[in-house]
Amino acid sequence: MAAGDSSKPALDSDVCTVEVPSLKVLSTTKKAGSSICGSMRKYLWAVIWCVYMLWCVLANNYAKTAGQSVLGIPQFRKDFGSAYHGNYVLLAKWQSAYYGAPQAASVMGALSAAWLADKAGRRFALGCIFAVRLTSVTLEFIATTNNIFFAGRFLGGFSTGGTNSLCMAYVGEITPLALRGVLTAAVPISLILGSLLSALVVNFTGNQSTRWAYRIAFVAGYGFMAIAVAVLPFMPESPWWLVSHGRDSRALKALKKTGYSTDGEAELKLTEIKRVLAKTKEETSGATYTECFRRSNLRRTVIAAMPLTIQTFSGVAFVGSYATYYQQLAGYSTAASFRLFIVQQVLSGAGNICSWFLVDRVGRRPLTLWGMVMLTLILLITGGLAVSGTPPAIKGTIALIQLFAFVYNATIGATAFTILTEIPTARLRAKTASISVGLQSALFTMWGFVLPYLFNPDKANLGAKVTFIFGALSVLSIVYLWLCLPESAGLSYERLDELFIARVKAKGFKDLGGRRGEEESTMQSGGDWRDTKHAAGVDGGVDVGMGPGKVNEKAHMAV
Repeated sequence: MAAGDSSKPALDSDVCTVEVPSLKVLSTTKKAGSSICGSMRKYLWAVIWCVYMLWCVLANNYAKTAGQSVLGIPQFRKDFGSAYHGNYVLLAKWQSAYYGAPQAASVMGALSAAWLADKAGRRFALGCIFAVRLTSVTLEFIATTNNIFFAGRFLGGFSTGGTNSLCMAYVGEITPLALRGVLTAAVPISLILGSLLSALVVNFTGNQSTRWAYRIAFVAGYGFMAIAVAVLPFMPESPWWLVSHGRDSRALKALKKTGYSTDGEAELKLTEIKRVLAKTKEETSGATYTECFRRSNLRRTVIAAMPLTIQTFSGVAFVGSYATYYQQLAGYSTAASFRLFIVQQVLSGAGNICSWFLVDRVGRRPLTLWGMVMLTLILLITGGLAVSGTPPAIKGTIALIQLFAFVYNATIGATAFTILTEIPTARLRAKTASISVGLQSALFTMWGFVLPYLFNPDKANLGAKVTFIFGALSVLSIVYLWLCLPESAGLSYERLDELFIARVKAKGFKDLGGRRGEEESTMQSGGDWRDTKHAAGVDGGVDVGMGPGKVNEKAHMAV
């Protein structure tokens, strides 16, 4: 096919050799889906499958939160605890086991799921994780002893780590560039809704005097998981995984199922994926976990994992787990503290929805950085009010905790997932996600054991003054983000690969991305490619992956 021929690319079904169409076709195709709304219409099925991933996260988090929430139901404490001063309590060792073991299992689940996903595919691995979650829910449902309930909680933690890492990796692999920020930032809304639905179910059923007071919560979990399981057979496999295993024809079909079907887009995307994987193969040969810590991948692994790690330093462990307890210690009734919890979840959801519009408009780096600045101020002011301890000051701390929930989910609570999915190189994305989720789970496990000793009245009795500790850690986090976090908004995976291999400094990503955007705008406005300063070329042809107007490598690597 001649370079100026604009007909549909020819595809050899055996070897998937793609002939590249003209730049005019490429320019028109890119322009059609460049905006968020346009991309949602054009890649509707990609959006639908991303929403399915969000549903899987929601279903899993509902089951996880239900297993935690039932510990506060009086009938559960009666069935699994022992009498104490006219009431029933759970032994401390079981309380610690029910919280700590799932967190530890989450680390194992994340690492195991990534290994299985790279060996057998994302869909097969997700199916195995579903089987583990259903087994977990069943054990929790039929449990009449602490040992059986513990087994259910442990398997549930394994499922949580696997689900979160797999779903985030899959969303990052099938999402078009224009939608990558919005759809990855929407992951927290699934976590929030799962927790909220669990709290509502437990609130309406927890006052019964039979085992159904807590078993109904697990029955509802079957319903959420049933939808996830029913849709799984129709889910297209990740085209990135298929290409990496030499299954080009199946990858082409998967691309067509996610919206790449107009004017040979599926064939063009397939070529881009093959080229990106070929470029990174030398640095990631073997794609083992050790490759995540070699050469430029070490930097990418750290950058991808740090936002999730910083989440654990930001105080969310206190706000998420101890806000209700703190309110009750401050004199609020159980009903009032529950209403405040609902308000907190609603504000969290509202904050996450705001992030959908901010993550691309503001950018990953500034939204994360300035979000942490605001959270640090909230934490330090909260600690100062807690020192005062007067009734108005206590009300102020509670109000600031609510504000924290909104700001957190509008900023790093959302951007951490976006950064996690787009920073790693393609062949290591699942493994990097599992490392990041596993590290976060390990740190949350640590806080789970440490916070009671810092917070509880019979121990250090810091109460809300514990926010001083998180405030100090947040200051250190701000320094790291300022120095090391690059701006990845609007950059293709291939472009990110080139910038990391060239060791471009974090602050240089935004300027290079801006230049790139101007060049693509020139091409999309109908200008001839020869009028751009830097011509595109790969082996004498057009670089379809980088798009028309690819800058000269030596020029765009200068910092």
